[in-house]
Formats: sequence, structure tokens, C-alpha cells
Amino acid sequence: MEKDIDLAKRAKIIEWLKTELVDQMAHLLKGIWEGSQIKIIDGLASLVACCYILGRRLNISYRSLDEAVLEKMKRHRAEGHQLEEWYGDISALEEHLRKR
Repeated sequence: MEKDIDLAKRAKIIEWLKTELVDQMAHLLKGIWEGSQIKIIDGLASLVACCYILGRRLNISYRSLDEAVLEKMKRHRAEGHQLEEWYGDISALEEHLRKR
């Protein structure tokens, strides 16, 4: 019985985190629409934090997630992603992640 309750609790938390992602995306988009840097930063920070926590609830370590993002940036840079070609965003993020 206790195992069933724990499983239900885990499922409920994951569903809540999914709705939180949608809510924070709406918050971010409103901040962009309003041109509010404070709301934009808050929305982005909330999205990043929520992604990390959702990953943890899905048994993905923070380190694994960091490594996956870093690997994705390497691939994008190697493939000549437009954001890299135009602005250098991919290598800038890659460098930031390496320094952490």
C-alpha cells in the first residue's frame, strides 16, 4: 500500500512540474511582451530550475543534464548552427558551462 502511495505521489509531482513549465513559459512570454527584463530573467530562471528539478524527479542527475546540454552545444557548433554563425551563442554557452 505504501509503495502505491509513493508512486502516486511521484506521478502527481511530475504532473505538477509539467504544468509549472507551461506556467513559467507563459510568465516569460508576458515578460517579453511587456519588455520587462525583471520578468524575463525570472521566467528564464524558473524554467531552468524547473527543468533541473523535473529531471531529478525522472532520475536524471544534475550533472548528466549539464553534460547533455554541453554535448548538444558541441554538436550544434560542429554542425554550423545559425546562432553560432551569426552570434557565437553556442560557443558562448559551451564556454560558460565549462567554467562552472
